[in-house]
Amino acid sequence: MNTSANNKESRLLEIQAARADIISNAQFDKAFIIMNALAAIIASYGLLADSASGVIGAMLVAMLLSPIAGVSLSLVDGNHALLRQSLLSLGGGVGIVMLCALIIGFFHSDIPAGKELLARTHPNYLDLMIALAGGAVGAYAVITPRIVNAVVGVAIATALVPPLCTGTIFAIRGEWDNALGAYLLTFANIVAIQFAFSIVLWLCGFHKAIDAFYRDEKIVWLNGVSLALMVLLFVVLGANTNKLVTSMLFEASTRKVLYEELKPYAGSQLLNLRIDKEDGHTIIRALVHSPYDFSAQDVTKLESKLPASPTHLPIELRLRHVKVKVMTKNGDKYDVKVGEDALSITNFQ
Repeated sequence: MNTSANNKESRLLEIQAARADIISNAQFDKAFIIMNALAAIIASYGLLADSASGVIGAMLVAMLLSPIAGVSLSLVDGNHALLRQSLLSLGGGVGIVMLCALIIGFFHSDIPAGKELLARTHPNYLDLMIALAGGAVGAYAVITPRIVNAVVGVAIATALVPPLCTGTIFAIRGEWDNALGAYLLTFANIVAIQFAFSIVLWLCGFHKAIDAFYRDEKIVWLNGVSLALMVLLFVVLGANTNKLVTSMLFEASTRKVLYEELKPYAGSQLLNLRIDKEDGHTIIRALVHSPYDFSAQDVTKLESKLPASPTHLPIELRLRHVKVKVMTKNGDKYDVKVGEDALSITNFQ
């Protein structure tokens, strides 16, 4: 009996200590401002330099997880004062990050967007699942002292500062589609982390809100908002995922068709493929290396073999041809002369 009572008392002390830590860390203080500003600087330059290590560094420095934890605790505890403080801290942190990214993006608007920037502009269902898992790990790490270092893993898995900086950098350039995509990813991460954090806290014994449910309907309403946002994000990002998968399948199918249709053209290789939507058309840009000179008739023939666009827009193939010469010890492997039937030459090996 004494052992059981001691264990229960020890657990209550751990909960009280964790609650105090979360409340303390949710404050908008000097350390919070400095660390988030530095994280934004590191993230912005890492994104512009297309440096994965720089982006990861920003994830480790940022402190935006703390006010999100405060929001989660306030919802399971029914603590309105903590909710207000945490939301103010979160809003202030987001503002600091956006301001730093805005300044850096303004002075470096001439740097082309690399893969690190573009990778954060199309959020989908998978990103939401990562954020949910990260939020759960973060909550368990906060309330379990011996695995506090796991928060580092959360910072990497559910980054908040890099997509926020990405959205601001694209906004300053007027690229609103990419900016909105990055901001949606940031919002999805925040909501998912908060939701998973609240669930874990609830399951681990943070139950103060139960006593207030019957006398404060605002608590029910606030938790309902959190749940509704999660459902909405599942719907929106699920649709984005379906769109992304459809686009990937169309690109793979197009690539396969071009690969097969280029086989008769001696020595031709498809090096790159890009699909865009322009002026009511699906534009397929193909970069081909070949010793053979393609004519408009050849492009028309290739275009007719392409699969239908998932957007049901007319397809236009734009073939960028780079002429190559392949030399062997016996001379030019593909010696294509005027008037010669290039289609009869042996394929490139």
